[in-house]
Amino acid sequence: MPVDFIKEDKTAVITLNRPEALNAFDPELSGAFSEALVNFMNDDSLWVGIITGAGNAFSAGADIAALLPAIKKNSDEQFKKAPNIMRGLSIWKPLIAAVNGAALGGGLELVLACDLRIATENAMFGFPEVTLGLVPGWGGTQRITRAVPSAIAAELLFLGRPISAARALQTGLVNRVVPRSDLMTAAKSMAAGLCRCAPLAVRVAKQAMVQGLDMPLEKGLDLEKSLNDYLVTTEDFNEGCAAHLEKRKPTFKER
Repeated sequence: MPVDFIKEDKTAVITLNRPEALNAFDPELSGAFSEALVNFMNDDSLWVGIITGAGNAFSAGADIAALLPAIKKNSDEQFKKAPNIMRGLSIWKPLIAAVNGAALGGGLELVLACDLRIATENAMFGFPEVTLGLVPGWGGTQRITRAVPSAIAAELLFLGRPISAARALQTGLVNRVVPRSDLMTAAKSMAAGLCRCAPLAVRVAKQAMVQGLDMPLEKGLDLEKSLNDYLVTTEDFNEGCAAHLEKRKPTFKER
């Protein structure tokens, strides 16, 4: 299978499984990844997702031989057939990128579409598209400028040269850098921390943060208020307050 989908309690681990091609996206992998994301989004028992790659790479992006001709031929139809978190699919559940190696082109765009990012010490990040006569087409030109200072974004986009995990951490592109042996332990620990929080509140926080980026401040404040007004009507809000007053751990039920 080009994508492995494993449930571990409230966490889904989604693994790009095409290691012989550095987990590059071809039509089959793109379709399977889209299906895995939709399954994660629609499964109420899953609160957090971890995305990683099999083998020694996270993802080398689009398979030049297999996917780029299909995109050129079908244009936007390719994305409509297999929507993903880079384009076409909004998922408010939190997503963690566990970057186990090179994240290039569409691989970096996938990293940017995740909310939290942990990388191994040997990971590298880059947009080589300009060397092919392209620009990143899965949201890279838009998300990178929201993730790092503009000069770093320009360096990645214009020169096509990758940066190291250490520099990615320095610029704020990733949250943590860990040894390869600790990657999934660190990602699952972060997922467990997210699962201890009220799931609806975490999703609302993500929605407010993401949608608010495209709004003037006053509109963003209105969005925040309306979403928070909804949260105070939920059972999880009552449970969180009760647990705090009773000095016990809350039991959230996603409602």
